Amino acid sequence: MYAVFRSGGKQYRASKGETLKLEKLDADEGANISFDEVLLVGEGSDIKVGSPLLSGTSVSAKVLKQGKSKKVSVVKFKRRQNYLRQHTHRQFFTEVEITDIGGSKKAASKEAVAEPAKKKVAAKKPAKEETSEAKPAVKKAAAKKPATKKAAAKKPATKKAAAKKPAKKKAAKKKTD
Repeated sequence: MYAVFRSGGKQYRASKGETLKLEKLDADEGANISFDEVLLVGEGSDIKVGSPLLSGTSVSAKVLKQGKSKKVSVVKFKRRQNYLRQHTHRQFFTEVEITDIGGSKKAASKEAVAEPAKKKVAAKKPAKEETSEAKPAVKKAAAKKPATKKAAAKKPATKKAAAKKPAKKKAAKKKTD
């Protein structure tokens, strides 16, 4: 079973027992963390996708260590401008091990309550379809009106040619002896 969850503005795909490097989290080493922003849970062909989140589903993890990534050089350069800035950067990270993926019993009961609500919404949809059938008839009647006024109102824009001035020619003077 795997899950896709959101942490630190990024999305991560994880399964039980995997270790991941996430953006820095405020947690001590050895602490347990729960990620509630789960976007997708799946196993084989059985996949549940949230819109945008799955309610009542969470991913549990244990913090292994806090650290800094490798040093990366940052260069800002603009040619012919006498501009060069060089420095380095090390990004903080939190390494976690995924311990559990799943939901709670409350989530299962919420889904059972949500199913009758979906049936009520489905019953109301045919009423909307009846009103949508009446609207195309109005659109067809409006489409039959002649569109000659619009065609006559639009005229192509004419371009004015810019007058070019002739270049002055220099006459070469010859010296006579």
